[in-house]
Amino acid sequence: MTTLRIPAGTASLEGDLVEPPGGRAVVVFAHGSGSSRHSPRNRRVAAFLNEQGFGTLLFDLLTPEEGEMDARTARLRFDIGLLAGRLGRVVAWLRAGPAPPSVGLFGASTGAAAALVAAARRPGDVAAVVSRGGRPDLAGPDLAEVRSPTLFVVGGQDRQVLALNEQALEAMGGPAAGHRLVVVPGAGHLFEEPGALEEVGRLTAQWFREHLSE
Repeated sequence: MTTLRIPAGTASLEGDLVEPPGGRAVVVFAHGSGSSRHSPRNRRVAAFLNEQGFGTLLFDLLTPEEGEMDARTARLRFDIGLLAGRLGRVVAWLRAGPAPPSVGLFGASTGAAAALVAAARRPGDVAAVVSRGGRPDLAGPDLAEVRSPTLFVVGGQDRQVLALNEQALEAMGGPAAGHRLVVVPGAGHLFEEPGALEEVGRLTAQWFREHLSE
């Protein structure tokens, strides 16, 4: 794993990159509200993807100074335009090399909204999206513009978020448009139940294996 700084407009963001074998497919993680690249749940999913042969990039959507401010105000974590813009720039940075990897986005909670907006605005660069317990409703009108195949994974006990994901799937055209919703029985919003996060990892790897070119 390499820790690096990634240029994203006027910001310089810290990230942890595990390069894929042969430079093939990389999954970029967008963490949820109040979290960071150190999210233990995202890191567990990333470790599983690494075992399956995928590269991963976990990075902080906010600078340390912004993170301190957000801890006090909880304002920036809901600025989906800001977060999506930075995510899009990170994707562009990954794709700028002579042999650009196929890129997938994995978003959790509010990070899922940022991932969907970034996918809508960079359809040629984002091959697929996975949302874990996401808030796709926060993607606004960009939601209907997403063409990247998207997998929504929601806990069966996370009923309010499940309803929001069902509405998002319908707004995006449903399975006929290449999108899918999977409910993990008995799981809550954070997938803390035994085996729940492992199921998220399995579903995520399967989705990206189907939709990211090697």
